[in-house]
Amino acid sequence: MTDTRDTAADLGVSVRIPQPEGSLRVVTRGTTGPAILLLSGAGNDNISLSWRRAIPALAESHRVFALDWPKQGGSTPWDGKAHHERMLSCIDATLDHFELDTVSLAGVSQGGALTLAYAIERPERVQKIVALAPGGIITFPPVVHQLLWLMAKSRFLNRTLPSWIFRSRAACAWFARTSLFAGPVDDFDEIVDEYHADAVANGSGSSDWQNGSIGFRRMNVDLRPRLHEIQCPTLIIQGDKDVGIAPKHTRAAAEAIPNASYELIEETGHWPNRQRPDLVNGLISTFLAE
Repeated sequence: MTDTRDTAADLGVSVRIPQPEGSLRVVTRGTTGPAILLLSGAGNDNISLSWRRAIPALAESHRVFALDWPKQGGSTPWDGKAHHERMLSCIDATLDHFELDTVSLAGVSQGGALTLAYAIERPERVQKIVALAPGGIITFPPVVHQLLWLMAKSRFLNRTLPSWIFRSRAACAWFARTSLFAGPVDDFDEIVDEYHADAVANGSGSSDWQNGSIGFRRMNVDLRPRLHEIQCPTLIIQGDKDVGIAPKHTRAAAEAIPNASYELIEETGHWPNRQRPDLVNGLISTFLAE
């Protein structure tokens, strides 16, 4: 039987924000302190998978808001494409709903890219940002780029085939070991079980944002030329064994941002928020308190 539990139900209060295409689910926790909005990655990621270990820790001193992107977690069903500008407007909708004039943002992977982009596009609404292994700052060599573009344009390659593959728990575990982590994870089996249940219930594959971010000749989303516009305090967190976003890319991004700090975590992969949660939560809390 498919596990259809709301895996984020125990993390806080769920709030739904009506939108023309569906509704956005936001989990809130904490009643005092500055506000921080947590943004998850792509694929089968969601509030619980990215932020299960962060929300309780950060809520001790912050008002925490965590957003399920369109077509993820509790933000389903969703009728329409969730492209780059639409994703930015989802952040707008969240801040407006909770009457937050400004907020700190923390995002991982796809969420990290949108954290950087939001600081560029809406600087007046951002206090501080934390980007963990962010997308939106890399390019690919010719041929590889075109192959990725082809995958992004083919529903069979970016949705049907992954959904079939990840019906296998063993495939989910292999993906987690090779693409998300780079060493031991204390709750690895629980993460794989949750990831697998979501893949079986909802299918798997790349997000609209990922598919739309790559054009035939160049990246449609390339934040590097505008990183120097980010003026708020910035922390970039990177695993040194990340196979998705190489440390050289995030280090270059940090060097391009005037007010950025850079933390490289050893023996850690693309998901430092789940592989090294205590360390990452401490880094975020210390940065926000400065």
